[in-house]
Amino acid sequence: MNIDQPDMLNVRKAQKQLNILVVGCGLGGLAAAYALGRAGHFITVIESSTSIGEVGAGIQIGPNLSRILIRWGLEQRLKSVSERDKPTWFTFHRYDTGEVLGMSRLEGKLDRDHGAPWHVVHRADLYEMLLSKASPYMNLRMNSRVTSLNFDDTSRPSLTLQTGEVISADLIVGADGINSVVRSHVTGQTKIPLSVPTGDLAYRVVIPTRTFTDDPQLRFLVEEPRIRCWIGPGRHIVGYCIRNRTEYNLVLVKPGDGHSYSWTAEGDLKEMRNGFNEWDPCVQKLLSKADSVLESRLLICKPLETWIHGSGRVVLLGDSCHPMLPYRAQGSAMAIEDAAVLGNLFSRISDTSQITPLLDAYESLRHARVTATQEASARNRTVYHLPDGLEQIQRDAAMKIAMEEEVSSYERFKDGYSPSISDQNDNPNAWSDKNKNKEQFDYDPDNAVEEWWALNRDNIRSLGNEKDASQVLI
Repeated sequence: MNIDQPDMLNVRKAQKQLNILVVGCGLGGLAAAYALGRAGHFITVIESSTSIGEVGAGIQIGPNLSRILIRWGLEQRLKSVSERDKPTWFTFHRYDTGEVLGMSRLEGKLDRDHGAPWHVVHRADLYEMLLSKASPYMNLRMNSRVTSLNFDDTSRPSLTLQTGEVISADLIVGADGINSVVRSHVTGQTKIPLSVPTGDLAYRVVIPTRTFTDDPQLRFLVEEPRIRCWIGPGRHIVGYCIRNRTEYNLVLVKPGDGHSYSWTAEGDLKEMRNGFNEWDPCVQKLLSKADSVLESRLLICKPLETWIHGSGRVVLLGDSCHPMLPYRAQGSAMAIEDAAVLGNLFSRISDTSQITPLLDAYESLRHARVTATQEASARNRTVYHLPDGLEQIQRDAAMKIAMEEEVSSYERFKDGYSPSISDQNDNPNAWSDKNKNKEQFDYDPDNAVEEWWALNRDNIRSLGNEKDASQVLI
């Protein structure tokens, strides 16, 4: 399916309408509410907070995610909040001097190579976009904390709120994040399963840029929007402009324990600055301007054996089943891809007997994809954090070879720039690796479902009534 074709959910609604509970009103939960609601199901979103909205900072939107947002009718809103911030290059810098080690073209090249652009936005702006799409299709229950799930009726699982209220549904979707309550019932473990602490602590900082233009040390950061990544022993920093260049977003990773896995926890500015006190003077200047910081512990989560409860009526989505390290800019993209696949599959349901097979299809379509992305993120951590020495020298040399080829190609073909790196596979700069980019950014969740459905529709239809759900159009 091409990006300019209409959203599948605009032309198909399920024959069988389900009552679906989505636990969690984050980015993944909203995406699931929209995709499943647009498919014709009755959606109730259960959220423990007393108010909705995203606390956080910037977020990168690669071609695989922008493709979905555009298909969902959000292209103009995406452009309105991010067009001036659209990054031209992804550049790597040596941690102490700022020397450019690697460069990969983003603007123009990614659009041509992968059929969709790269954007950077504030997380709250993406949240508002998804909320606007999901709101017409969901009943939102705020201040509703889930305490337990019950499976006495295997065809109608229920959840219990802190008030004692019990709510049942045909299907429960756990989109409640890394500390998921729903996951504890799927896996039978109350702690985050199969997790390995990285020993890393991540910080998020947003700095107003109004003083940058008068500062020769910082002016270049807003004159040409790029994604800049400073890499050094055991730590790294990523920075880019957001909100029409009025703010500069920083993500900083260094060794540390932290206090929680939540991005809403306040961090210690002094501790953060001390972790980078020998870095590039530009970094020093940036951190001196920060007046607040959010922090989060990072861990590696190995793939769960299954995302589906044994009843076949409860399923996980996003960080509840595959938390991502922030080294490939794919965490939110994976959650929204999950939602797109789930919504498309359940737009085809014609009988409740098909719920479990369709959940099995969802897991089979998504598990290998997100596992590969988790592994790619972990690899980038190793590459970014090499100590000074032979491996670091070899890394930098390989990055520079890819940079020279890419810059040379860009200079020759500026007006119609489209050449891809031809022989830089397995380059430590993953953004200049043609095969890695193709694998990550060419993925289309609707195409994945179409291919699966073509092979399996007869088996799925045989479980319920034989009427072809694809003939029911709106």
